[in-house]
Amino acid sequence: MCAFPDTTSSPAAGAEIRTSSGFRVYDAAGLGAALRHQRELAGLTQAQLAEAAGIQRTYLVRLENGEMTAQAERLVTLLRLLGARITVDRADW
Repeated sequence: MCAFPDTTSSPAAGAEIRTSSGFRVYDAAGLGAALRHQRELAGLTQAQLAEAAGIQRTYLVRLENGEMTAQAERLVTLLRLLGARITVDRADW
């Protein structure tokens, strides 16, 4: 029998937890907020970041708006099953 962690104590959907060191990401909305914040800190437009990443600007807009893309949904599901989350902060590299 496989026991998964209780994920009912996670913040509500769309919750963005901002800490002094960055963002705690629990869902697509939190990921979008963290992505937008980091892009703005870097002084980049959506078009500039999308071009550098090799993605369409419209896809970046969807991510920043917290749209649950297939990839984001899979990642969030995996993390919830593992009782984990992503924390996004500025890298020193």
